[in-house]
Amino acid sequence: MDALHLIELTLDDSSFRSWDEQPHDPDLGAEYAEQLRQARARTGISEAVVTGEGTIEGHPVAVVVGEFGFLAGSVGTAAADRVTAAIRRATEARLPVLAAPVSGGTRMQEGTAAFTRMIDITAAVVEHKRAGLPYLVYQRHPTTGGVFASWGSLGHITVAEPNALIGFLGPKVYAALHGAEFPAGVQTGENLLAHGLVDAVLEPHHLRPMIARVLAIVRGAHSAGPSAGPPAVPPAEPPAEHPAGHPADRSAASPGAESAVDAWQSVGVSRRARRPGVRTLLRVAATDVVPLSGTGEGESAKASIVALARFGEQGVVIVGLDRHSQSFDGPLGPDALRQARRGMALAAELGLPLVTVIDTPGAALSREAEEGGLGGEIARCLAALIALDVPTVSVIMGQGTGGAALALLPADRVICAEHGWLAPLPPEGASVIRHGDVQHAAEMARRQGIAAQQLLSSGVVDAVVAEQPAADDDAEGFCRRLGAEIRHHVAAARLHHSSGAPLTSRRVRRATPALVPDQPALVPDQSEQS
Repeated sequence: MDALHLIELTLDDSSFRSWDEQPHDPDLGAEYAEQLRQARARTGISEAVVTGEGTIEGHPVAVVVGEFGFLAGSVGTAAADRVTAAIRRATEARLPVLAAPVSGGTRMQEGTAAFTRMIDITAAVVEHKRAGLPYLVYQRHPTTGGVFASWGSLGHITVAEPNALIGFLGPKVYAALHGAEFPAGVQTGENLLAHGLVDAVLEPHHLRPMIARVLAIVRGAHSAGPSAGPPAVPPAEPPAEHPAGHPADRSAASPGAESAVDAWQSVGVSRRARRPGVRTLLRVAATDVVPLSGTGEGESAKASIVALARFGEQGVVIVGLDRHSQSFDGPLGPDALRQARRGMALAAELGLPLVTVIDTPGAALSREAEEGGLGGEIARCLAALIALDVPTVSVIMGQGTGGAALALLPADRVICAEHGWLAPLPPEGASVIRHGDVQHAAEMARRQGIAAQQLLSSGVVDAVVAEQPAADDDAEGFCRRLGAEIRHHVAAARLHHSSGAPLTSRRVRRATPALVPDQPALVPDQSEQS
């Protein structure tokens, strides 16, 4: 698909306006001049890149689109100048950029002069992203060489064309230099997706709706001013009748709620197989979700998810720990936290509120996790969240075990499900350390202040979301209530953020709760325990 066809397919009808001017060709002899003349006659365009602006479902956007028919999409000095000028113009006009490279790389006829222009293009992209503007990339077939290693690999979100050749060193060059074929199936969009280097593989006709959804989420984060105040949270419904063996839920979605739910009881409820996780929350409560994939650095972890999402009209970045993947695909490792940090960085770069969702039985205990830097990744997540210059909300949705849970906790606002909990170890592990056995797990759960109401009383959380009945019996109702709380607290965090109040102090202050007295906690009647 040539550049003009892709533009026509992706932008709104008749909305495209070209920014391209006649290029200044370097004087490199008659042969190169004739190659340029023929390329222009063949393609109908003046260089290997087409730039301009238009709209996608009404959203203004700048486009930088490669043309492979023009000398294999190679980028010389004139094309590089065109790309650089377009990105800088988009930055000045506060326009998001959709870059759709297709290229064999640097134009060999121009050599080092063209090669070093990749630095200029990269600098323009850095300035654009530093301005908080989206930079979105569609890697087409083929995207290789200096183009791939500069403006083709810097997207906030990057998607690839199906079966596209994408890689740094082209396979023909590799074969000539090494006398062997490059391994098949490595330099493909599908393989890059499997390794967390691109977020999706999309046919060209699917690019338009995906970009429109991303732009709607980003615009939703910035268009709703915080001055109106946070939306009201609907009152919790009256307690429903509970199936035999389930706890009588008494807390409401408010800081003053009373609850007699036992901590050990909540641990059991949070571990039920049918309890909803972050994916169910997004399916039920979010108005739109654009899932992302991987760290962008060669890893893709199922234990955590990163997505752009809207709750109502509010756009956010979601970073969540997926309870079901941790059950079926293995425990949470350092790659999951590196993936989470990608989401934190994305929120910072786009100026979007960040919502973290905690639900984990604990991080992996293995040689691979230790050698992969698990402890360091926990520390880096904590450091990033404490310093993040955007509104943040943390949600303890279920199990909150150990450093993996703590890594996503620091936030402007923290909310907790009624049967959510937070502890340095699972109660059984605490029992082993304190008593040398697991028989005292229930006692340790009650003593350590891990339950939702205890976290509320000690100031670790700001609100407790009722489960009426327990979330595994009413997943959709619970997720709708939790979604309403998220909308409310994101708006409240935005108000706090816009007031200019120090962010770090609030996030750290909640991390110093009062100690729970070392005495037996009150235990509910046996009829209320599962």
